[in-house]
Amino acid sequence: MKLMTVLEFDINKIRRDFPTLNQTINGCPLVYLDSGATTQKPQSVIDTTADFYTHKNANVHRGRHSLSENATVLYENVRNQTADYFGVKNNEIVWTKGATEAINLVANGLKSQISENDTIVITPLDHHANIVPWQVLTQQTGARLAVMPLNSDGTFNIPLCCGFIEKNKPKLVAITQASNTLGNITNLNALITCAKAMGSVVLVDGAQGSMHLRPDLKTLNCDFYVFSAHKMLGPTGLGGLYGRYELLNTLLPYQTGGEMIQTVTLTHSTYRDAPAKFESGTPNIAGVLGFGAALSYLTQFNHDQILKHEQNIFNYAASKLSNIEGITLYSDLNNNIGTLCFNYKDEHPYDLATLLDGYGVAVRAGHHCTQPLMAHLGLSGTLRASFAFYNNHDDVDQFIKALRESIALLD
Repeated sequence: MKLMTVLEFDINKIRRDFPTLNQTINGCPLVYLDSGATTQKPQSVIDTTADFYTHKNANVHRGRHSLSENATVLYENVRNQTADYFGVKNNEIVWTKGATEAINLVANGLKSQISENDTIVITPLDHHANIVPWQVLTQQTGARLAVMPLNSDGTFNIPLCCGFIEKNKPKLVAITQASNTLGNITNLNALITCAKAMGSVVLVDGAQGSMHLRPDLKTLNCDFYVFSAHKMLGPTGLGGLYGRYELLNTLLPYQTGGEMIQTVTLTHSTYRDAPAKFESGTPNIAGVLGFGAALSYLTQFNHDQILKHEQNIFNYAASKLSNIEGITLYSDLNNNIGTLCFNYKDEHPYDLATLLDGYGVAVRAGHHCTQPLMAHLGLSGTLRASFAFYNNHDDVDQFIKALRESIALLD
């Protein structure tokens, strides 16, 4: 097996690898602080997708000609690469359009296994994508939806949550690895241990945690884990589902058609085993290859160095932001993937976000697809600055300077 050379973490070189960062917006250098929505792409990802369409374009799994066979090898190699990244088997990785589709795939697939006597546990912290599919499943099956308790500040009291799980004995627990709004990291090990003791199936939304935290899923011991390529430096329109192989094969197929079938007659069809069972139709081949390039880019650095840099930038930004009078921070600053959720006095977050854009600063404003969390916190919306390892101290300084000047305009 060929060992990959681990590169030194050089932030200046890294920033040059991301062409989108090297531009001006409204006459100002771009300060991109919306990686929680989608990460920027290194040139290698852009080049890989372009190269596929330019030189290697063919459908996979179906042709006996060289282009198709070569594309199939490249495509399946990325499945192996993704399995290695998460510490699982390659037949436990299913390609989807993203984390949202992956959750829907599981919810739909479990339909025949859920009854009116079952309970599904969700949390107020989660993205709508990890709430609505479970609402629909309970409506379809008569099962009960139970909401895990959340502290007033958006953190979990683990003993209280474990007691809640023990009391409800849920069939399934759906929970996020890290909040897309607050950036708070969930103590998954403790909660999964509690859930497993009750015989629960556990699905983890890893959309925010997959790049920052790089979990070993076998050690984590969840049953399902979903991720989105575009939040891991990869292309949009692609994501995946990890599932324990024996559990994957018990799920009903989410979509039917070509590729996922074993046999078809005019009156009956049989399906292939996972992962093919869930991959009907022509896949996003270029997206998969681009995601492979993204994983190669990520794994060329020591992950601890990435984490150290991200936390350094996050702590620097949190300190600067906390010193602005009138700012209220809602994120857990001690246990965070690098996201600052905040408001300024009673000003509408959209107003501040618009003013910041005038200085080239890109932040998110609104409810961030977490309306239950906003209601829990007593808010209608917030501003969100989400950092990644390609941000630097200059980004923070420009952000804080632009924020102060925007506040002065409002005051």
